[in-house]
Amino acid sequence: MTTIANPDRPRTTGPTHPLDRLSAAEIEHNRSILDAAGLVGRTTRFPLVQLAEPAKADVLAWQPGQAWDRRVCSVLLERGAGTVTEVVVSLTEDRVVSRREVDLVGEGQPPIMGEEFDLVERILWADEKWCAAMARRGLTTPERIRISALSAGHFDFPGEDGRRLVRCLSFLQLDDDDNVWAHPIDGVVVYVDLNSAEVVELLDAGDFDVPLERADFERGPGTVPERTSQRPIVITQPEGPSFTVEGDLVRWENWEFRIGFDQVEGLTLHQLGFHDRSQGRVRPIVYRASVAEMVVPYGDPSPVRFWQNYFDAGEYSLGKEANSLALGCDCLGEIHYFDAVVADDDGRPRRIDNAICMHEEDFGVLWKHTDSYNGTSSTRRQRRLVISFFITVGNYDYGFYWYLYLDGTIELECKATGVVFASAYPGAGYPWASEIAPGVGAPYHQHLFSARLDLMIDGVGNAVDEVDAVRVPVSGENPYGNAFTRRSTRLRTEGEAARLADGAVGRTWQLVNPEVTNALGQPVGYTLHPEGQPTLLADPSSSIARRAAFTTKHLWVTAQDDDERYPSGRFVNQSRGNTGIDTWTRADRDIDGTDIVVWHTFGLTHFPRPEDWPIMPVDYTGFTLKPSGFFNQNPALDAPRPTSTSDGCCH
Repeated sequence: MTTIANPDRPRTTGPTHPLDRLSAAEIEHNRSILDAAGLVGRTTRFPLVQLAEPAKADVLAWQPGQAWDRRVCSVLLERGAGTVTEVVVSLTEDRVVSRREVDLVGEGQPPIMGEEFDLVERILWADEKWCAAMARRGLTTPERIRISALSAGHFDFPGEDGRRLVRCLSFLQLDDDDNVWAHPIDGVVVYVDLNSAEVVELLDAGDFDVPLERADFERGPGTVPERTSQRPIVITQPEGPSFTVEGDLVRWENWEFRIGFDQVEGLTLHQLGFHDRSQGRVRPIVYRASVAEMVVPYGDPSPVRFWQNYFDAGEYSLGKEANSLALGCDCLGEIHYFDAVVADDDGRPRRIDNAICMHEEDFGVLWKHTDSYNGTSSTRRQRRLVISFFITVGNYDYGFYWYLYLDGTIELECKATGVVFASAYPGAGYPWASEIAPGVGAPYHQHLFSARLDLMIDGVGNAVDEVDAVRVPVSGENPYGNAFTRRSTRLRTEGEAARLADGAVGRTWQLVNPEVTNALGQPVGYTLHPEGQPTLLADPSSSIARRAAFTTKHLWVTAQDDDERYPSGRFVNQSRGNTGIDTWTRADRDIDGTDIVVWHTFGLTHFPRPEDWPIMPVDYTGFTLKPSGFFNQNPALDAPRPTSTSDGCCH
């Protein structure tokens, strides 16, 4: 296993493409412009600092060597006044381009910042009422009680509008090595104002025994001894990998794309295309691909937990929570790492080493046939390029893996692991949680993701057809009853395109370019294959159904708009749910043969098991995009023969 030297650490030259990721120098430059404009004071914090990506049309028209205006968008929180301002600066012109005050009631709050988690612990450890509630439970050492500061949501509670709030649950940590999540202090929830640093409300809903059984999985008392039976698996590529990297531009086999990294979304892929040798050009498929939001709604209606719904992108910022990946642990093989640079809470650059991992994997048989007529036997091996990153948000960890295959297939796989959010278990038959250890409950919940696919299938004029398998009854046309066919329905407006998957009819969605045809005269396209798992299970009238409306459908299609980046809106934290995808689609814009964005909701419904404790084995969810008429024939016919074994069987 080897690591390829990272050519962009540190970057010593300026950007060469409008979509190049922000550098540390650019983040510093952005702060200096804001400071010079008098926008940075003693209590100014920086919840968001992001590249203001140029408009899609401008990027597509740009040519190498042309100048462009490099811009950064920052969200500034004035801790003292509680106000929030969104500011765009031009790094090229060294000036503020625009600024506006965010409507905290009508829009929402910016994401929770890292420093605020520490702030909440200091507030509660010093609060007399909270300390008294803990003492009544026999817990008299506040510093041994760890606070999980959680996004507050929006429930129309009097006095909460405009305040920057978190709702807090508590866990006991027995010692420095202890797994804190194993010891929930249930029955108490505290509402804290982060700007005024005060406890707004303390709800004590009853006493529950604090589970004291250790649940350590890495070190300390009670740890299970490691097995000694495994022998090494060594993955080598003696001649190096098959990909090339030039800054953010990656080429592998016939694939070409750009790496991006956004503070909210984390890893993004840009201008993803496939080099079609028969046409002698790179054919575009997706202009921009990302996981634009993910939400974890919980199903326990108790007074302490009814509000638990976490938007890990919009409320916590996926990019800022990215892990530094380790060779041999997170990634195996011949690895290329990309660092990420994000802004810290003070608006200064923070480097996340090895934030993105890229490598090749063998993936079994690509195609094979043994022919008894001409006596041939042919086999080719499949391989895929893996581009991934991992995040930690509190108790849970998520991996996001984009796979590109030799045959033109694109796949996204999301991996959920970490520690389930524990509660006290009230007793047998409790309908809202599983008992996963003695006295330890784990509320039922979902993990729902939104993939944003800004399409460009052989051009910007795209459309979506819903395709169902159709059973045909016995008739004169079908006398033996064996016939079946398929039905294709064009989705022509945004209102028509809010759709549910249906496994009973094998529903897929074909993403096509009606103006470009293959050799058979068919529109070129890709097919989205959904998993079709449950959408949001909360009641349609609930707060979370309003705020996470994207989770109520598996598919949304919208007219392309560079400002419509996040399906629950720009400011998700404490939002009312009036700026998301369901509000955009009320315009019912035309999506037939135009520039469109496909949004796909997928995910997991988790009824925790004892086997998920004390740490959860990875669970998987995702979707696949397969070429359907995009090529005139199998695009992997030119895959090389495998290296033969000693008996020469691979030909």
